[in-house]
Amino acid sequence: MLPQPSVSVCIPVYNGERFLAETIRSVLDQTYRDFELVLLENASTDGSMEVIRSFADPRIRVERNATTLSQPDNWNRVIELCRAPLIKLVCADDLLHPRCLELQVGPMEADPGLAVVAARRHMIDEQSRVIVPRRGLGGLLGVRTGVEVARKVVRNGANPIGEAGGVLFRRDHFFAAGGWRSDRRLIMDLDMWLRLLQYGEFLGQPETLAAFRIGRGSVSAENEQAIYEEQRLFTEELGESPYFQVRGIDLAIGRMLAPAGRARRQALFAISRFNARKQDRTAAAELAD
Repeated sequence: MLPQPSVSVCIPVYNGERFLAETIRSVLDQTYRDFELVLLENASTDGSMEVIRSFADPRIRVERNATTLSQPDNWNRVIELCRAPLIKLVCADDLLHPRCLELQVGPMEADPGLAVVAARRHMIDEQSRVIVPRRGLGGLLGVRTGVEVARKVVRNGANPIGEAGGVLFRRDHFFAAGGWRSDRRLIMDLDMWLRLLQYGEFLGQPETLAAFRIGRGSVSAENEQAIYEEQRLFTEELGESPYFQVRGIDLAIGRMLAPAGRARRQALFAISRFNARKQDRTAAAELAD
């Protein structure tokens, strides 16, 4: 058994062969070196396992499910497989900036009162081109209490913190909070960040340290209406929580701005689809020539 690393980066993989190699390289290229990379292959039917086997790095540990688990169950299992006290989950089509771990591990190790460190991220398309740069964390930079974050989330009407790739958290807090929830499948990340913030404070970083890919077949793109509904119900739950002390004015603003948050998501999906169709036409024209 290798010595325990400081950080576990984990990638749950299901039919991810198209972007997986780029994602793995973005992890292995980190300037911070004391990490393990745990790859959990969820009984894919494509060539994901062949992509994984093409990498030879002692920091990589590969596990495989005998049968395909649901996304929440698979994400919970990949965290269970991690050995380090600090965790970063990266989806199999997203990317990390080379300094992501370097800039996020330091604050977590220096301040045991931090439960979540989050950075801004780029929104990218299927060709890894930036659709929207430096997205997220509006009004959430610096150290914030859970109450401050909850009020901002409610007012935002969407997810101002961002997806898993831009966030670092503590393994013990994750299990204390109960893990990823199957009844929050479409907003699992946001739901988890708020539950983690019952164990410590939040640090929002101004740097852009991750990239979230919006593809034609992504869960977000295919479930936009359901995401909107889950987000709305989650906002109302936060408003009823005695811990987070969300005010009536926060809820009123959130209800008013929720359609705008939905419109922003729809615009991102539309841009990604347009870019993908344009790329398909270009490729077809090149073949015809």
